[in-house]
Amino acid sequence: MKKIHKILLTIFTALLVVVIAGCGNKKSNSNESNKKQLNLSATAPLDTIDISKSTGYGQTGNVFESFYRLGKKGQVNAGLAKSSSVSGDGLTWTFKLRDAKWSNGDKITAQDFVYSWRRTLDPKTKSPYSYLFSGIKNADQIIDGKAKPDSIGISAPNDKTVVIKLDKPIAYFKVLMAYPLFGPQNEKVVDKYGKKYGTKSQYMVYSGPFKIKNWSGTGNKWQFAKNDNYWDHKVVKLAQINYTVVSNPTTGQELYQQNKLDLTPLTSQQVKNFKSDKEFKQYPYSYVTYIKYNFADQDAAKRKAMNNKNIRLAMSLAIDRDVLTKKILGDGSEPPKGFVASDLAKDPQTGKDFADQQYVKDTVDTNTKLAQEYWQKGLKEIGQKDLKLTLLASNDDANGKVISEYLQSRYHKILPGLDIDIRDIPGHSATQRADDGDFDLYLSGWGGDFSDPITFLQTAKSNTSYNQGKYSNKEYDELVDRAQDQDANDENKRWDDLVKATQILNAEQGMTPVYQQVTAYLQKSDVKGIIHNTAGTQWSYKYAYKDEK
Repeated sequence: MKKIHKILLTIFTALLVVVIAGCGNKKSNSNESNKKQLNLSATAPLDTIDISKSTGYGQTGNVFESFYRLGKKGQVNAGLAKSSSVSGDGLTWTFKLRDAKWSNGDKITAQDFVYSWRRTLDPKTKSPYSYLFSGIKNADQIIDGKAKPDSIGISAPNDKTVVIKLDKPIAYFKVLMAYPLFGPQNEKVVDKYGKKYGTKSQYMVYSGPFKIKNWSGTGNKWQFAKNDNYWDHKVVKLAQINYTVVSNPTTGQELYQQNKLDLTPLTSQQVKNFKSDKEFKQYPYSYVTYIKYNFADQDAAKRKAMNNKNIRLAMSLAIDRDVLTKKILGDGSEPPKGFVASDLAKDPQTGKDFADQQYVKDTVDTNTKLAQEYWQKGLKEIGQKDLKLTLLASNDDANGKVISEYLQSRYHKILPGLDIDIRDIPGHSATQRADDGDFDLYLSGWGGDFSDPITFLQTAKSNTSYNQGKYSNKEYDELVDRAQDQDANDENKRWDDLVKATQILNAEQGMTPVYQQVTAYLQKSDVKGIIHNTAGTQWSYKYAYKDEK
């Protein structure tokens, strides 16, 4: 949720809630049909259905499929590949495709994968996730504009075989290939619709369990219908999923209590009211909210402040994350241990959580005395007696306003002379301002695209698109590159590189982690088969159904 991404990402993706669209007499054809429908609400409109241009696949992972799919607990399950093999040196992967069709009846071929990858990496496409191809043969050169997209290391010896060449072994390659970004695209359809391709649901074909209907590119309503041409369509129990944008949690609660919604997210205040309810449920997510500092701030005085390590440490140590997560949010969200989310990946040698190993003392702890010492030292170093900064935040996020106001109040109390002005605007506008460098502080975040620390660490490298604050550390970059290059085939050395890199970022507070998200819901007990993962395509409805008992 790079790519959360995302963002927030702006939460990278939208939070989804499941709704049952009716129950009734089994003898009624209409009611029988309704039992096979879900109404899903999103907190924001679906922004794109083009896999080359998407920044997340929380919804569209249900209509597009790659070589694999993510199953329960992040396990890699069968997708469009019926088998795969890898060479002893880890540099060549071979996939054998199953008999599969597009939603329009065309055969899905190996060439569809080759075309898709080349299209995504074409500079004209402007894919925000192109960096995820790093490590695949020639991908880095293509991204840097030093090679042509057709030189990417993928080929199709025949219609059912895809061969992928890597520049270096990629430890997480198999789980990466479950990401829809790496799925096929139908060149004939792209050529047919030209500039219209992907702008409306009818200008697209689908490879996953569902296909999209009635999406106009701007509307607040759309549907996913069962894709009868999907290779595994027999296991898909839903006939249709109806999506409606419901941005207000209070509205969601009301619909839920009217038995129109089957699952609805809760705000911190709602959590307090429903925590003991038998239908209360929590879904964790590998998503961490950060304060991003603008190291390239257009204002010279503010730029100097943002580049001062003591000021950044002061701002981190002033936050009481226990109070924030337990008393203010109260939804199960947790204090972060550093830049990388907890429960994402474990040490291949010891089994310890990466998040524990990345921890650096006196960086994300609460220490008001030390915070004030760093603050005064930092102000002296930049020659200022006070500092006024603007905090950019998205108002699409239910917690955004609460977090912003908490930080504003906390800094006023703990760090004398620090005045925070909140700029709370729609997520799309906030992302655009951040991309343009128009901020001092940016309340943003990142959700893991797959279960490996590199999904977080790539975003903090110098000059990557999601590093809007322009944090840069040469040693950090070198360690991340080493983990993906000379140490890529040695899992222990690679792990050590990643731990050391994260410790550098945490020690400098290049970005300040605020909290790790857990979302609380009310969920009807008769909804079954939903698969939720903490990273990657979080929601899968391939096996979802309503228990009729």
